[in-house]
Amino acid sequence: MEASERKLRDAGELRSLAHPVRMRLCQALYERGTATATELAEMIGESPANCSWHLRQLAKYGFVEEAGGGKGRHRPWRPVPRMLSWGDSDESGEVAAASDALSMQFVEQEFAGLRDWQAWRRTDPPEWQDAAYWMQNIDWLTVEELKELNEAIAAVILRQRKRRDPAERPLGARRIRVFAWAVPAEPYAED
Repeated sequence: MEASERKLRDAGELRSLAHPVRMRLCQALYERGTATATELAEMIGESPANCSWHLRQLAKYGFVEEAGGGKGRHRPWRPVPRMLSWGDSDESGEVAAASDALSMQFVEQEFAGLRDWQAWRRTDPPEWQDAAYWMQNIDWLTVEELKELNEAIAAVILRQRKRRDPAERPLGARRIRVFAWAVPAEPYAED
């Protein structure tokens, strides 16, 4: 069951998550449900010792937890399911810098995923190639319309959130990357 939203407001927790290996570990755990450091190492291409160390760092800040059973690298871990948010306008100093670093790490990860897909997409069956989609657009919106647009995008994306549980995934479902943004195209200027 999805817990309430967690607002990341501490520079340490923001920095702990803004690491490429830790982000991949969290993603792998959400896909798998539970896994050991050894299993995760195979999934993300890192050593079991490195995964174990990073899992302990993620656990320190409450992003993952031990699932019980096993010892050392053979103990299973699971994600702590919660929507995360950060990047509020009132952040400053160290928190703002850590928040921006986490946001940039997410952007880099998602653009890498898009580049990877572009490289191998022609090897997919035609129906998967045709179902995949990306777009670019620039429009003129008020602040209220921008909020409405972002809420509508989030609602569509979050409809499939229950499928993080492997038991909820229908036969033939594949892992799909969804990354969307609706942000101003240039800095604010008084009219």
